[in-house]
Amino acid sequence: MGYGRPTVERRQLGLMLKKLRERKGVSQNDAAAAIGRKQARISRAEIGVGSLAQDELAELLNFYGVPEEEQATALALGAQARKRQRGRAYADQLPHAFERLTDLQADARSIGFYETGIVPGLAQSPDYVRALMRAGDGAWWNSDSEEAERRIAYRLNQQNRVLGSDMPKSVVFVLTETSLHQIVGSVAVLRGQILHLLQLNERPDISVQVVPSECPDNPLLGGGLITLDFDGVAPRIAFSASHGPATYHDREEDTEPMFQAFDRVRQLALTPEETGDLLLARLKDMSR
Repeated sequence: MGYGRPTVERRQLGLMLKKLRERKGVSQNDAAAAIGRKQARISRAEIGVGSLAQDELAELLNFYGVPEEEQATALALGAQARKRQRGRAYADQLPHAFERLTDLQADARSIGFYETGIVPGLAQSPDYVRALMRAGDGAWWNSDSEEAERRIAYRLNQQNRVLGSDMPKSVVFVLTETSLHQIVGSVAVLRGQILHLLQLNERPDISVQVVPSECPDNPLLGGGLITLDFDGVAPRIAFSASHGPATYHDREEDTEPMFQAFDRVRQLALTPEETGDLLLARLKDMSR
C-alpha cells in the first residue's frame, strides 16, 4: 500500500474504481470487506491518495464483476500509477483513454477548453459530431458504420456527463474565429453548430469566447488545450492531445504556464457578450 500525491494516474484509477463500485451497487465498506481490508483503504484509493497492491486490485475487480479486458486496463493503470517517474508528463496509451478523461472532466470544478480551427468537443452539436466522425471514418480508423456510431454515442454521452453534471462547474470554451468558417459536413451543419454555441453561451455555468482572426500574439495558436481545476481537492491538470496518446501534466511547474497561456488567450478573445454578437452576425452572413 502507498499513500501520496494524487497524480493523474492515481486520480484516473480512483475515479474508475468509484464508478465500478457504484455500477455494482455496493458501499465502500462492502468493497473493503470483500478484500479483507478497512473502508479507509478503499476511500483513499478512490480519491487518488492511496494505492492498492496488484493482488488487492485484482481481487476488488473480480468482486465488482469487471470483464477481463476492462480488468487488464485497470491493472495496467494501477501498475503505471505505482511506477510513475517524478516530474514526467503522463501519456495515457491504455485502451479507452477518453473515458478516463471524461471521468476527470466530470470531477473537475472548473474546465477550460481551447481549440484552433474547430469547435471544442464538448461544445459540438450532435450533427457536427456526426460530420466529424464521418470525416475520420476510413482515415484515422477503419471504415466501420458500427464503430462510427459508437464514437458518436460516446461523444454525446461525454457531453451529457460533463455539462449535465449535478456538480456545480464553471466551463469556458475558447475557439478561434476560423472555426466559424470551416465547413464540417455542410453549411447547414455549421449553421446549426453556431446556433448551438449561442445556446451554450446563454447558460450561467458556461462561457463561449472567440479569438478574432486578426488577433496577434495568440500563445496557443495551432494547438488545443484542456485545463482542469479541482478546487484544491487535487492538483490541477492540463491536457493536450492530437491524434496520438493523450498527454497529461499535473506538476505545478508544468501546469502553471499552461493555465497562464489559457488565461492569456481568454484575455485576447472577445467577451461572451461580444462573442454572442459575432455568432449572430455570422449566422446573418450565412443566410445571404
